[in-house]
Amino acid sequence: MLCRRLEVVMAKKQGSKTKKYTEKYTEIENPGQFKTGVYKPDDRQQLRGQKEIAENRLERFPNRTTTRPYIVEFTSPEFTCLCPKTGFPDFATLFIRYVPDKWCVELKSLKLYINSFRDTHVFHEDVTNNILDELISLLDPRWIEVSADFNVRGNIKTVIRAEHSKKGFRPSNPVGRV
Repeated sequence: MLCRRLEVVMAKKQGSKTKKYTEKYTEIENPGQFKTGVYKPDDRQQLRGQKEIAENRLERFPNRTTTRPYIVEFTSPEFTCLCPKTGFPDFATLFIRYVPDKWCVELKSLKLYINSFRDTHVFHEDVTNNILDELISLLDPRWIEVSADFNVRGNIKTVIRAEHSKKGFRPSNPVGRV
């Protein structure tokens, strides 16, 4: 069922105090979806964010500052995945730190990649190491660490840390400070 939604658009002419009103009609497929203020697409329709997450691939770009080692840090405070045993959601703050070599990760692709775990049933240890492995494969960094600080569940707090470094790079001091 189609209906029309009326929008009144007000425009102000430059240099004048005259106001002009125009009407704009928008076709709405299912007007009932707006009754409660919650938009519920039908099962076949994906929202823009869902589509972007589903189609996303991690991307990289060349490191333009290779004269010295430096650390890139990302924090994702809204990481979610699903427990593979119960199906309940697990919430974590994800920390990614790395010293780039030839490549850096593109931020929007990383954000969408991280969001792709929202509906994935995966253990804490596995998701942390999977993210690390994907980033190593994409970037081949000098050093990288992924930490997942999961919220308390069942009276137990879990923090998983996984790291990797190239041969000869000191992982305890990734930028080489003494």
